[in-house]
Amino acid sequence: MSATKEAVAAKETITAKMARWAAALDFSHLSQDAVFQAKRFLLDSIGCALGGYQQHDVKIALQVLDEIAGRGPATVIGTGKKIDPVSASLANALMIRCMDYNDIYWKQDPSHPSDIFPAALACCERAKSDGRELIVGLVLGHEFEMRFCEAAFPGIRERGWHHATLTAFVSPFVAGRALHLSWEQIQHAVGISASRHCTLGAVTAGKLTMMKNTVDPMATQSGVLAALMAERGYTGPEHVIDGKEGLTHCFGPEWKLHLLTDGLGESWRITQCGMKAFPSEALTHTPISAVLDLVKANDLKPHQVEKVQIRSLARAADILSDPSKYDPHTKETADHSLPYVIAAAIVDRQVTPAQFEIKKIMDPTIRAQLKKVEVVADPEIEKVFPALQRVVVNITTIDGRTFSKQLDYPKGDPRNPLSDAEVEEKFAALAEGVLSSGAQKRLKDTIWNLEKVGSVSKLMSLMKADMKVKN
Repeated sequence: MSATKEAVAAKETITAKMARWAAALDFSHLSQDAVFQAKRFLLDSIGCALGGYQQHDVKIALQVLDEIAGRGPATVIGTGKKIDPVSASLANALMIRCMDYNDIYWKQDPSHPSDIFPAALACCERAKSDGRELIVGLVLGHEFEMRFCEAAFPGIRERGWHHATLTAFVSPFVAGRALHLSWEQIQHAVGISASRHCTLGAVTAGKLTMMKNTVDPMATQSGVLAALMAERGYTGPEHVIDGKEGLTHCFGPEWKLHLLTDGLGESWRITQCGMKAFPSEALTHTPISAVLDLVKANDLKPHQVEKVQIRSLARAADILSDPSKYDPHTKETADHSLPYVIAAAIVDRQVTPAQFEIKKIMDPTIRAQLKKVEVVADPEIEKVFPALQRVVVNITTIDGRTFSKQLDYPKGDPRNPLSDAEVEEKFAALAEGVLSSGAQKRLKDTIWNLEKVGSVSKLMSLMKADMKVKN
């Protein structure tokens, strides 16, 4: 390499390296397992979207978009309406996200990479692409989102920022690649989106609102808008990650930026992502699993339980068991309340979307269990996180018996994954009331054969409700 080329390489920003790789990524580069996992996560995410289509916050958002969205090539899940890609990406991402039931990855930072799927869906429709191109976008989003989750020490969530901040960096890579932008245009798209979209951790602290599930969809929307602007020649800061007053400058102290690019294409992060077995915050899953095991194995009834001690991470005690979590009045607070989900598990012996309806949240039998739940920060558990999501559960009964269980990771973790049959069962439960059984089968079969699909728009047309959805 000449001295001039060496100087250029030395000055190349991290966004340039990532954009070059994203622009060149092709379906033929992907492993068979990466392709398979992309289809599994898409089926799971579309199931979440069909369930989300029935939720109150989505209905509000769709009313707003009916007023402001323009016509375009991108399909809205459920309604089947064709609108502009920016608006469609917001609507569809909110549907996937709003039940807190889609995928989960947690290393230094938590994230839900499938929140970015709608950027690939909308931009592939605009580009008139096929299923293989869509798979590339799905895999790319997981690759970079999960790498960003690994790169900060401590994670940005520990510094008071929400992981949607990271999604604003990743979604323009996905949108730009789906639109077949040059690597330079993708780099500008990242600068446009990331420089104006940092999200406060306040959305998941204390009493929660609808914004808890909306900030990541808005970050996905940001990436689509940025890619469309870059396509027309708009520019953004190239140093938005590693330059002056960029990500690492403003969100110190320590970043291992080599984790964003080391070994790209040698393995695929999407094969290491988890899938939710419960529609609640990620750190609730292992304790839910442990409590359900104990309650069912010992046939414990609510009136027999005197105390439930959950030994977990300091952040679980902080985020999931502050005073507001002992008195939830909304779905958003309940699904981030460790006392509530444990109470529901004790009473109903399951934690499904039904447990987050307001009549359940206010159920006297469930609420009577809340005060029995104690969450303790355990320094020994802190030492093994994030490699293990360990919890120790101790249930004491009124007659003096004690039942204990330690779990290191929940159902849905890559080390204990949902089976294909379980993914299909989850999809069917969420799609019920939106798609008929015949429509469900057509959509499911199409997703399992996604690499053979000639048009992403034809895939999206299968997601239009063919049943009367309750208001």
